[in-house]
Amino acid sequence: MNEEQQSLLLNSSSRFSPPQGVKLSYGTAGFRADASLLPSTVFRIGILAALRSLQTRSVIGIMITASHNKVSDNGVKIADPNGGMLSQRWEPFADALANAPSPQNLILLINEFVEKEGISLDGVGVVEVLLGRDTRPSGDALHEAAKQGVTSIVGAVATDMGILTTPQLHWMVRARNMGMRASEKDYFEQLSSSFRCLVDLVPTEKIKFDGVNDKVVVDGANGVGGVKLKDLGRLLNSLAIEVRNSSEDGGILNDGVGADYVQKEKVVPHGFGSKDAWIRCASLDGDADRLVYFIVPPESSGRIDLVDGDKILSLFALYIKEQLNFLNEKEDLNQARLGVVQTAYANGASTNYLKQLGLEVNFTPTGVKYLHEKAAEFDIGIYFEANGHGTVLFSESFIEWLEARTNKISSGSKDSEGEKAALRLLAVSKLINQAVGDALSGLLLVEVILQHMGWSIHRWNELYHDLPSRQLKVKVADRTAVVTTNAETVVVSPPGLQEAINEETDKYPQGRCFVRPSGTEDVVRVYAEASTQETADTLANSVAKLVDQFLGSN
Repeated sequence: MNEEQQSLLLNSSSRFSPPQGVKLSYGTAGFRADASLLPSTVFRIGILAALRSLQTRSVIGIMITASHNKVSDNGVKIADPNGGMLSQRWEPFADALANAPSPQNLILLINEFVEKEGISLDGVGVVEVLLGRDTRPSGDALHEAAKQGVTSIVGAVATDMGILTTPQLHWMVRARNMGMRASEKDYFEQLSSSFRCLVDLVPTEKIKFDGVNDKVVVDGANGVGGVKLKDLGRLLNSLAIEVRNSSEDGGILNDGVGADYVQKEKVVPHGFGSKDAWIRCASLDGDADRLVYFIVPPESSGRIDLVDGDKILSLFALYIKEQLNFLNEKEDLNQARLGVVQTAYANGASTNYLKQLGLEVNFTPTGVKYLHEKAAEFDIGIYFEANGHGTVLFSESFIEWLEARTNKISSGSKDSEGEKAALRLLAVSKLINQAVGDALSGLLLVEVILQHMGWSIHRWNELYHDLPSRQLKVKVADRTAVVTTNAETVVVSPPGLQEAINEETDKYPQGRCFVRPSGTEDVVRVYAEASTQETADTLANSVAKLVDQFLGSN
C-alpha cells in the first residue's frame, strides 16, 4: 500500500469510529443492527466492496437494508459479480474489518488481506461499486458512509442507484457484469416485456378470469416494494394490481404488515379484512425479496389461509414441467434436467406432492446460499423456502439452446405446443430474477401461470394440504454439541439422540421430526410434523424434552 492510499484510508476511517462494546457478524443477511450502530461498519463494507471489485475486475453491489426487521434497524450486504451473495471466503474478512478497533488496525488488516489475495492497490484502472438503499430514514446517512468507504480506495467509484428493492440491486449488478443495460427502467422493461410475452402465449380458452379473480391485492409492507410494484403495474395492461401498505401511505415499515408477519402469524396484515374475502391477496416483505399469497375466508376473525413459498415452488414446478414435456414430445432434445431444492423445513406434504409429479427433490442445509448453489447444478433449478424466498435458475447452456430454438420460429408460426413451450421457458428465464429471490418478478410469474392454468387461488391452494407442524426452541449450554448430517435432518452427535428421536417419531401417523443447532444463539431448534395439530405438538414437546435430557441448559 503506497503512502497516498494509506493516508486516504487513515483520514476517512478516522471519521467513522466503531461503537464500543459491539461485535458484529456477517451472515446470510449481511450485517444487521440498530441503525445508530452501523455507520462505521457500512463505511468499512464500502472498503471491502472496492477491494472485491479490484480483485474480480467486476462491478460489485452494496445494498443498505434490514429487510423484514423493524424500521429503527438497518443493515448492509454485498452483491457479488453474479448478483448473488458475497463469497463465503470473504465473510471472515468482513467480520474482521467491521470489528477492527482503530484506523491503524484497519490498515494492518487491509494490508495483510490484499497481500494474501494478490490485490494490487496501485490505483491503476477504475472499478465500480453500485449503491442501493431501501426507504428507511437511516438509509441516506448510511449510503454516504458506504460511498466514503468505496472512494477511500484509489481508483474505486461509487455509483448511486437510488432507492431500490434488494433484488433490483442484485439484478443490476448481474446485468452490468453480463454487459447488459442495468438501470431501473431496464429492470422494469425486462420484467414487463417477458410478462406480456407469457400472457400472449396463454391458451385462448383460459385468457379471462371472472368476477373476484381478475385482480390481485398486494400488501407492500410499508416498504420499498409497494412503490416499485405500483411503477411496474403501470406497464402491465393485462393485470390489475391494487397495492396497499405502500410506503406512501404513512404506515410503519414491517409493523403488522409484510410477508414475514403474514407467514409467521397467519393473520391478515393491516388494511385487509372481511371486505377482501376470497380475493387473491399477496404480501411482500420490507425489501421485496420474499413473497407469500393468502386468502381471507369470510368471517375469519383475522385468520388467513396461507399460500406460502412451498406452494409457489409447486406452482412453478408444475408449469415448467408441463413446458418441458411439450418440448420433449416434439424435439430432438436431450432430456433437460429439472431439479427442485428444499430445506428440511419444507412441509412434508409439499415434498410428497413434488415427488408424485415425478420431480427430483433435493435437500440442503438451511440457508439461501446452499439452496441457490444446489439449484445451479440443473438445467432448470427451482428453490423456495416456506417464508417466500426463492427463484428459478436456468443454466447458460439450456438458455443458449432455447435461444437457438426460438430463433428458428418465425413470428407467424407459434402453432405447435413445442414451439410455444420454448418461447414460454425463454420468457420465464427473463421474467424471473436469477440473481436472488425477487417478490416482484415472482408475483408476475405466479399471476401469469394462474392465467395459463385458468386457476383461482383456491384451486392453486388445493394442490395439497399442509401437514400440521410445530417449531420449538430448546435452550442449551453449548449448541455446537449438536452435529447434524443429511441436510440437517440426522443428528450424529451426541450419540443416541437420533435413535431416541426416531423411536418417538415412529409413534405418530405421518410423523417427521428433526433438530438442528441455531446459527446465532445457544438453542436447538425442533421441527415436528404429524397428521393432526395435537400430535405434531406432542411430538415436538417430546423431542424437546429429549434434547434437554441429552444436552441440558446447565
